[in-house]
Amino acid sequence: MARARLNSGDAPTEDLPKPKLTKTTLKKAARLLAYLRPYRVKFVIGMGFLFLSSLTALAFPALLGSMIDAAQGKQSYAWLPADIRTIGIVAFVILFIQSAVSFFRIRLFVEVAEKSLADIRRDSYYKLITLPLDFFSNRRVGELNSRLSADLAQIQDTMTTTLAEIIRQVILLTGGVCLLFVVSGKLTLLNLSILPILVVIAVVFGRFIRKLSRQAQDRLAESNTVVQETLQGISNVKAFVNEAYEASRYSKTLQAVVKIAVKGATYRGMFASFIIFCLFGAVVAVIWYGSSLVAAGDISVGELTTYILYSIFVAGSMGSFPELYANVQKAIGASERVIEILEEQEEDSGLLQEEKSIERHLHGSIAFDGVTFAYPSRREITVLKNVNFEARAGEKVAIVGPSGTGKSTIASLVLQFYKPDSGRILFDGMEAARYALTDIRSQVAIVPQDVLLFGGTIRENIAYGRLTADAEEIITAAKRANAHHFIMDFPEGYDTMVGERGVKLSGGQRQRIAIARALLKDPAILILDEATSSLDSESERLVQEALEELMKNRTSIIIAHRLSTIREADQIIVVEGGQVVAAGSHDELMGMEKGLYRHLYKLQLADK
Repeated sequence: MARARLNSGDAPTEDLPKPKLTKTTLKKAARLLAYLRPYRVKFVIGMGFLFLSSLTALAFPALLGSMIDAAQGKQSYAWLPADIRTIGIVAFVILFIQSAVSFFRIRLFVEVAEKSLADIRRDSYYKLITLPLDFFSNRRVGELNSRLSADLAQIQDTMTTTLAEIIRQVILLTGGVCLLFVVSGKLTLLNLSILPILVVIAVVFGRFIRKLSRQAQDRLAESNTVVQETLQGISNVKAFVNEAYEASRYSKTLQAVVKIAVKGATYRGMFASFIIFCLFGAVVAVIWYGSSLVAAGDISVGELTTYILYSIFVAGSMGSFPELYANVQKAIGASERVIEILEEQEEDSGLLQEEKSIERHLHGSIAFDGVTFAYPSRREITVLKNVNFEARAGEKVAIVGPSGTGKSTIASLVLQFYKPDSGRILFDGMEAARYALTDIRSQVAIVPQDVLLFGGTIRENIAYGRLTADAEEIITAAKRANAHHFIMDFPEGYDTMVGERGVKLSGGQRQRIAIARALLKDPAILILDEATSSLDSESERLVQEALEELMKNRTSIIIAHRLSTIREADQIIVVEGGQVVAAGSHDELMGMEKGLYRHLYKLQLADK
């Protein structure tokens, strides 16, 4: 179970495998660079400041070395006077220039990156909310949220810091190595003879340690999964008295984490000791050999100082590249995952229009003509098989049958969440494809069994049915839905916060808020998906009264579990195994001696 969770996409971005930098991955990532285009002028100016800042940094070792030589009455470079005071003033002028340039560089890069990231976030979110429902059935909310948070945060870090830092370090490394040869070719050859050994050992050790780190992260993620599962199901843990078992399970995962962490620490310690020895050994070797060159008169003390400072620049640049490369890899992986979303095919580009103007109004007639359907994620299971029925405008049509026979799937197809594999769905005698998707959904409302409310106020949740509704229209809808009375019992009335998913309200209260929302929408077609099946008797009575008000003068498709609530329906359609096995009024279906409807109705009567 833990492994399944880890593979589902909930793992942090840094735990995901880093892609190799190939032409394909770089080409994909480069698509996001197109978001820099509107801000390219500021980006280019920032890049110019970056070059200037890096080049001025390379001047300081030469200035400091010249200052030391000037103190001994020597002149290191012809372009600098052998005057300590003049060199010091030049150094402070360059330092001031670098400080000012660095400010503008950081300011411009951050502005460009933040605005570009805002555009990427907006487009990613817009794309997500316009994708078909099947896209979400195959992915977890945590995974998608990670795309908009962790992945984009990684891209943001790369665009604001990593990209500029790579360019800066390349300039410092290239310039530093060239200046090392200028100052002393002999010392540079000594450094270069040591460098390959250090690089090879660092790469080998680094890969091994990263592998151990990933293992430790995986184990830690497993232990966190144990905590998450236990706390989510704490009532079951206590009901089965399994506290000791869960504690033992958590302890075992922690022991595994500790074991890998200690092993990793051992190798990291060995690696760190080796690197420290090599680095300081290289410094000692350079100073030792450099001192002998000073004694021989090949270089001056100031030039040795300059060389050591440039060596530090070069070493610092080289040391930063592994981390920068790792950040680029993470950003490439994050870019690929974000681009996957941006490349998905949305349902309808018109879904993002703020004005929901209806081009074709529905009278309310709806028909299924030979509809066969299987969910895209489960093609092997045919949910609906050649379903035929018609609901005329203003009729109440109930759909009944055992659980899992496709009743709710019919509701999803009416709302055009999915398209039938074969057959047609007709609205007012015309195929659904001839209507704009926004026209259909704007004129169809659903009151589900499990009502989802947003975490705002009651007023905002009712107004979700029609965002332009004024306060009076909201109150009128609430009164018609039998909700006004309980709303006014709250101290804040319509401004009461309902909590996440409406947890502060009871099931009946949530249903009546949903009914008020549907009333405000004033749909031509209404779908009631077992809207009262999970309520107590009193709540069911109040909700049923509200539903009767809601169903007036509109086509109603009632998916019912309690058959007693649909006796007055104009037509009852019985579904079994994804097929319509009978249709008619309550009395007609009860007259069928061996009919499924009669059997189900008698079973419910026997349960009372």
